Amino acid sequence: MTVNLLPVVATGGACCTPLTSDAITEDDAARLARTLKALADPARLRLLSLIAAHEGAEACVCDLTEPVGLSQPTVSHHLKQLVEAGLVTRDKRGVWAYYSLVPGALEQVTQHLTAHLTPASAA
Repeated sequence: MTVNLLPVVATGGACCTPLTSDAITEDDAARLARTLKALADPARLRLLSLIAAHEGAEACVCDLTEPVGLSQPTVSHHLKQLVEAGLVTRDKRGVWAYYSLVPGALEQVTQHLTAHLTPASAA
């Protein structure tokens, strides 16, 4: 026998409140989650910061390895994740790869978060 210990409260109407703004779509949520996953790593955040700090917001992989204290293959792996997330671009020059920030990419992340995770009454 199951006993319900919670009080029954009459709501006087529908149990659900209507949406007051558009919620994020399933596809947009999946894309944003992939981007946030790429950002949710201290080494990747540091790499983005280092790229941004270089002249022209562009850096050679050879300039990024030592400051983060990781091996070149590990740094390249992290940079690949950032490229796949659409946060940086890669330009091969000879034997070296140069990485640049994608203009507006981080602003888009901020806009998505603000648009879809801020209550409509606060916007």
